[in-house]
Amino acid sequence: MSTTAPRGPLHGVRILEFVSIGPGPYCAMLLSDLGAEVVRLDRAGGNGWPNPILDRGRAVLEVDIRSEDGRALCLDAVEKADVIIEGFRPGVMERLGLGPDVLLARNPQLIYGRMTGWGQTGPLSKAAGHDINYIALAGALDAIGLKDHPAIPPLNLVGDFGGGALFLALGIVAALWERERSGLGQVVDAAIVDGVASMMAMFQGLAPAPGTSLARGENLLGGAAPFYRCYTCADGRDIAIGPLEPHFYKILLERVGAPAEMLDAQGDNTQWPEQATSLAAIFATKTRTEWCELLEGSDACFAPVLSLDEATRHPHMLARKTFIERDGLPHPAPAPRFSRTPAEIGKAADGRQILKSWGAVMVPHDQ
Repeated sequence: MSTTAPRGPLHGVRILEFVSIGPGPYCAMLLSDLGAEVVRLDRAGGNGWPNPILDRGRAVLEVDIRSEDGRALCLDAVEKADVIIEGFRPGVMERLGLGPDVLLARNPQLIYGRMTGWGQTGPLSKAAGHDINYIALAGALDAIGLKDHPAIPPLNLVGDFGGGALFLALGIVAALWERERSGLGQVVDAAIVDGVASMMAMFQGLAPAPGTSLARGENLLGGAAPFYRCYTCADGRDIAIGPLEPHFYKILLERVGAPAEMLDAQGDNTQWPEQATSLAAIFATKTRTEWCELLEGSDACFAPVLSLDEATRHPHMLARKTFIERDGLPHPAPAPRFSRTPAEIGKAADGRQILKSWGAVMVPHDQ
C-alpha cells in the first residue's frame, strides 16, 4: 500500500474516480478526506471546472478512456480497486466497454458507484439536467422562496451535494461494509432525485398535520415565521434568528426589548406579518456587531449571517479549526471527526505512481 494515503477510517480503500463535475468530485473529496486513496482518471483539459479545494487529496492521471489503451488501463486498474465513481449519463460507461457487467466480471468485489441526476432508469434517465431541475421534480424547490414570487434555488447544495454526493458516499460506505460479510461488490445507483426525496421525509410527514404548510410565504421553516428568518441591521448586514421553542423565543424577546405579548401569539400565523414588522424595526436600530454582543452565545438561537470569508475568521470556527489553510487557501476541514482514526486532507500525488503501487501493469510511463 502506498504511504501517501492519509489517515482516517477509510485508510486502505482504493478508489478510481472517473472525471465528472459537481457531486462526483465532492463525493471523492469526502472519501479521500476520510482516508481513501483516490486516483482521478482525468480527460485532457480536465472537467472544465478546476477547483483546488473540491479536487484536493487525490492523485490525477490523464487518460483517454475512449481509446483502446485507455480502456485497457481502466480494466487493469479496476482489478486492484475497491470502488469506482462515475457520473456519466446512463449507458455511456456501457458503450465505452466499462459498464458494471464488464468491471464486476473483472473484479467481483468492486463497488461500482454511479452518480446521476435522474437515476439509471425511468423516462427522464437519459435527459440533461442540473441541480435546479432535480430538486424541482423531487418537491423541494417548491417550498423555497417568497410568496407570490418564483421559487429560489438554494445554490446547488440541496441537490448536487446533499441528495447526490452525500447519498453516494453513504451508499459506497454501506456497500463496503456489506462486502465484509458477502465478499461481493455491487452497483450503487445514487440519483439526486432519490436523495432529495429522502431528505424531504420530515416535511412529507409534517404536511398532513394541522397548521403545517409548505407553501411559500406560509412555511414555518422557510422564512414565513417572524422567529425563523433573517433581519437587516443598522449597518446593512444581516442576522439570523431561529427560536422555534417558546422558552427560547422568550429569551430573544426579552433581550431585544420586544413586547412580551408577542410570545403568547407565537403560534398564531395571522399575526406573523405584524410581529415580523416589529422585529425588523427593532433589529434595524443596532449594527450586526452590536446584536452579536447582545445575543451571540445565548439561548436566543441567534447567529450573524456571515460571508464565506468572514466564516473562516469567526472565533467559534477558529476554535474548532473548522477551516484549515492549505496552499494559501482556507479549506473546510474533513468532517465528521473521529476520535481514534482522525481524518486529514490527503497530499497531492502522481497517478502513475499510485496505480503502480496498487500493482497495475498497464500504466503508461512518465512522458
